[in-house]
Amino acid sequence: MAFAAFSTATPTQQEVAPKRKSVIALVLLLPGILYLVLFFLVPLVSLVITSFETQVDVGIYAYAFNWQNYVDSIAEYWPQIIRSFVYAIIATVCALLISYPLAYFIGVKVRRWPLLQNLMVTLVIAPFFISFLLRTLAWKQMLSDDSFITSSLKALSILPPDAHLTGTAFSVVFGLTYNFIPFMTLPLYTTLERLDTRYLEAGSDLYANAWTTFRKVTIPLSMPGIVSGTLLTFIPAAGDYINASQDFLGGADTSMIGNVIESNFLVLQNYPTAAAMSIVLMVVILGLVGFYVKRSGTEDLL
Repeated sequence: MAFAAFSTATPTQQEVAPKRKSVIALVLLLPGILYLVLFFLVPLVSLVITSFETQVDVGIYAYAFNWQNYVDSIAEYWPQIIRSFVYAIIATVCALLISYPLAYFIGVKVRRWPLLQNLMVTLVIAPFFISFLLRTLAWKQMLSDDSFITSSLKALSILPPDAHLTGTAFSVVFGLTYNFIPFMTLPLYTTLERLDTRYLEAGSDLYANAWTTFRKVTIPLSMPGIVSGTLLTFIPAAGDYINASQDFLGGADTSMIGNVIESNFLVLQNYPTAAAMSIVLMVVILGLVGFYVKRSGTEDLL
């Protein structure tokens, strides 16, 4: 009888244990779920609803499922949309070309000296201790017409006497590249710091030169860091509105989609247009990111 009672009680306890764990897991996840619902899902739904509103009076809008907002916004601001992604792609490529050698040097070459490695990582993240606005404003001063950099370039005949650096596409891309280099360097460093150097030695043992070893071994092994870094750089760069602003490094012909959203929302108070452009930006970025990750073979990063 005792054996029978024990055998009937055991399955019940085994069934209760997973349910109890599920309740505990749900309680632990509840704060995060509420946070995402309140600060991500609700604003997103509000943004979508706003993008379909139509104007009733000055500054007053009502929901009317007006698809024309998207058509008018894209037709009017398509140059800014294209310019945003062109600038973001160029800045991402430039940041990758600068950050990869830096991350490789810190993560592989300096690995034997931990103190120096930590110091260099600190120097990479040091710009984060200064405001994004202050850093961009500082470059506006350094690239101004009467600055040492511009004057030197004109004295060396690299720039024409009447040329300007600020207010040009060069200054905007330069600002985007500079401000987002840490976002590219840190993921690359994290991947390369874990790189097993025995694979590099094996490449040399198999009579591969340095370039072949780098192309066939190092780059494939560091691909997760490359993908993460390019995404962390491209996504905020495409929606940036500080560098392209006329108050900073941009000019009248360098405005990006972020500047369009800012002006329509804060200045013109054309909320449906601003919301429609935000949705367009988000959809295009999601499409490009999905295609890029799929092509790079790192779908597990999504």
